[in-house]
Amino acid sequence: MRTQNLTIGNVSQASGVKVPTIRYYEQVGLMPVPPRTEGNRRTYDRADLDRLTFIRHSRELGFELDEIRTLLTLQDQPNQSCQQADSIAQAHLVEVKQKIASLTALQKELERMVEGCSHGRVETCQVIEILADHGKCHHHNHPAATSHLTPGQSSSITAA
Repeated sequence: MRTQNLTIGNVSQASGVKVPTIRYYEQVGLMPVPPRTEGNRRTYDRADLDRLTFIRHSRELGFELDEIRTLLTLQDQPNQSCQQADSIAQAHLVEVKQKIASLTALQKELERMVEGCSHGRVETCQVIEILADHGKCHHHNHPAATSHLTPGQSSSITAA
C-alpha cells in the first residue's frame, strides 16, 4: 500500500534527479513503473524516493547501470550475503584507481608541455611540437601504440 502520493516533480526535487532521468530509469527497469492517478500522472511513495536516491548516489560514485541493477536486486533481498556487492565495489575501486593513475600521468605530461613552452613563436612552441610528434610525448608507449598505423591514420588509443 502506498503511503504517500508524491508527484514526479516532488520526487525529482527531493532526490536531485531530473524528471527525464526518472522516466529513463523507469524505462530501463531501475525504477518500477509507478501507478497513475485518474489524470494519468505518475505517483510515487517514500520507497520510490529512497530507491531513486540510491541510484543517484551510485551514479555519482561512477557505478554503471548494470552494476546498479545488481546492487538494487541485492538491496531488495537483505538476508543474503553481501559478497556480490563487495565484489562489485572492489572491481569498481580497481577501475577508479587505474583511471586516477592514467589521469595523473596525463597531468604530468601536460605540465611538462606547458612548462617547456617559452612563450615565443609557434614555430618553437613546445606544446605544438609535442602534439605534432607523438614520440616526444611521455604519456603513452608510443612505438607499440602507433607502429601498426599507415601514413595518414591516427591512433584511437585513449587514456583509460
